[in-house]
Amino acid sequence: MVKPIFINKKINVFNKNINISGDKSLSIRWALLASQAIGKSKAYNLLQSEDIYSTLSCLKKLGIKVKFKKNLCEIIGNGLNSYSFKKNLTLNAGNSGTLARLILALLIKSPFKIKITGDASLSKRDFSRVIVPLKKFGVNFYPKNRYKLPFYISGSNFVSPITYYEKKGSAQCKSCVMLAALNTDGKTIIKAKKSRDHTEILFKHLNIPIKIKKTVNNDLIEVNGKKNFKSFNYNIPSDISSSAFFVVLTLLSKKSSLTIKNVNINPSRTGFISILNKMGAKIIFKNKKEYNGEKIADISVKSVKNLNAIKCPTKYNSSAIDEFLIIFIAAAKAKGVSYFTNLSELNQKESPRLKIASKILNMIGVKTKLTSHSIKIFGEPNLNLKKNYKIKNFLKDHRVFMMSTVAALTLGGNWTIHDPGSIKTSFPSFLKTIKKIGAKIN
Repeated sequence: MVKPIFINKKINVFNKNINISGDKSLSIRWALLASQAIGKSKAYNLLQSEDIYSTLSCLKKLGIKVKFKKNLCEIIGNGLNSYSFKKNLTLNAGNSGTLARLILALLIKSPFKIKITGDASLSKRDFSRVIVPLKKFGVNFYPKNRYKLPFYISGSNFVSPITYYEKKGSAQCKSCVMLAALNTDGKTIIKAKKSRDHTEILFKHLNIPIKIKKTVNNDLIEVNGKKNFKSFNYNIPSDISSSAFFVVLTLLSKKSSLTIKNVNINPSRTGFISILNKMGAKIIFKNKKEYNGEKIADISVKSVKNLNAIKCPTKYNSSAIDEFLIIFIAAAKAKGVSYFTNLSELNQKESPRLKIASKILNMIGVKTKLTSHSIKIFGEPNLNLKKNYKIKNFLKDHRVFMMSTVAALTLGGNWTIHDPGSIKTSFPSFLKTIKKIGAKIN
């Protein structure tokens, strides 16, 4: 069992440039698509985390050749529907909801039943959002009417294209349907509520037949399947979700500044920056460029004396869904009452994040009002903690751990934070990076 960390000092003044590990969403999507391409694909700066190791392990079990050394990963694919494996196969997705949901799409023609498992946390999460559309394609799941891991998927030679309305703003659901369409003869149509669009961008980059019509609230996506595509190389940019913790660390620290290099600033991922800037932050992008359809930049941020409360526009929800925990810490120091709503999706993550955030904020003396989909945070601009605080039993949610670490380093008090091993799923170098900035962590 990994020992907890201890923090009893605020971080000192800093002025630093840092690099963050590779984007998790792009790392997983690159690996899955590389496994369906023809030839050798290479990725540089692929995220080295448990979620990625789980992805590569599953691909190896499906007969894909994978090499991963230092900063270079190579995957040799043999085209669409080319996985090769024997009966009684089990694929373990670990803690990765993205992997578990997306890989199902690439198994829709499996000749054998495949068992899908995950860790205790993932096994509590609902998979109905991807099982329902995959059944429409003609895929079978066992036991019937089971929507949590473990379960079995059995493919079909008679899958057919579908028309599907994705209403939750789930990039995982949308991407799952798009990936399933690759192995389907004909046109699949998806009407999808706004969410991350990494999969669409990759499809365009690979010249996969795709049409996208954007409206204010939805995207209409058409995918024509059964067209093979060539191998491709990718230099994975830094992860903006991981960057968010360092952005708020800087905002809440005294007389400090930080530049995070070469970050993926895809507009479907920058909601948290818009929210924080509306609260009085001055976060800017420098050295902007485009890479294979993705927008890349350095993120520059300086500490601020005061933040203002926000009634958060729901239009930012999908583009900030992974960053709300750290946004709530910023709101705890803001002047006034902040209100965030339509966030039931947060309770479908690794842990029930709305509930856990409210519990932590209450523990440090910040009043909240909680519903199943919303939270009001009564900010305390002069918050300066002195007591002892213990964070545990958060279902090993990596983002709760990182949120708590930032809170401890900026708000004061004596903190004991359990389960540092949780960061291995998405950001193993988090503590190492934050220590480089000057944090004292025991």
